[in-house]
Amino acid sequence: MLKLAVLVSGGGTNLQALIDQIEQNKLTGVKIEVVISNKAGVQALTRAKQHGIPSEVILKKEYTETEEFGEALLKLLDRYQVDLIVLAGCLFIIPEQIIESYRNRIINIHPALIPAFCGDGYYGLKVHKAVLARGVKVTGATVHFVDEGTDTGPIILQKAVNVQPGDTPELLQQRVMEQAEWELLPMAVQLIADNRIMVEDNIVIIKDTIME
Repeated sequence: MLKLAVLVSGGGTNLQALIDQIEQNKLTGVKIEVVISNKAGVQALTRAKQHGIPSEVILKKEYTETEEFGEALLKLLDRYQVDLIVLAGCLFIIPEQIIESYRNRIINIHPALIPAFCGDGYYGLKVHKAVLARGVKVTGATVHFVDEGTDTGPIILQKAVNVQPGDTPELLQQRVMEQAEWELLPMAVQLIADNRIMVEDNIVIIKDTIME
């Protein structure tokens, strides 16, 4: 059984996608051990409660140093004995000691086709505003492992989504979630649960297929 910690900061739609897939037996051999939020009162915590999943809130402002916050988060993750950390709309930087302790065991869903529209400042609706401002015709989502950089870890899965005439950032965000994010994240978790993923030289290998 692959035990997950899902880290969130807001509504938790990607968390819900994981919950739905698990409850429908489409995502197997996986259990969400805990949902951890850096904000109190967010919808993601309500989703966890509704499905009987333990939840925790850890506020960075309660710690004087980033390292102290990282140690507290690491202790929390270790207490739940999780195998994989899933960043599902998590809007805080993961401390380095977490990355070191869970090397290639932290994944993130990003609402664009990395390396486009990623890195510092590209998150949430800002990504989709930038996509529309640039006039690109195809966007999408990416699931990747997390390393010390911002959106620089090995790519696991990607899916393209067409930009439509008349799109607003909100409309595009919803389409990317529905057509890419909610599909890719459970798929990536299943691949990891099935031990089908290897990382070599910053490239993810899935069986005999190499995805750069």
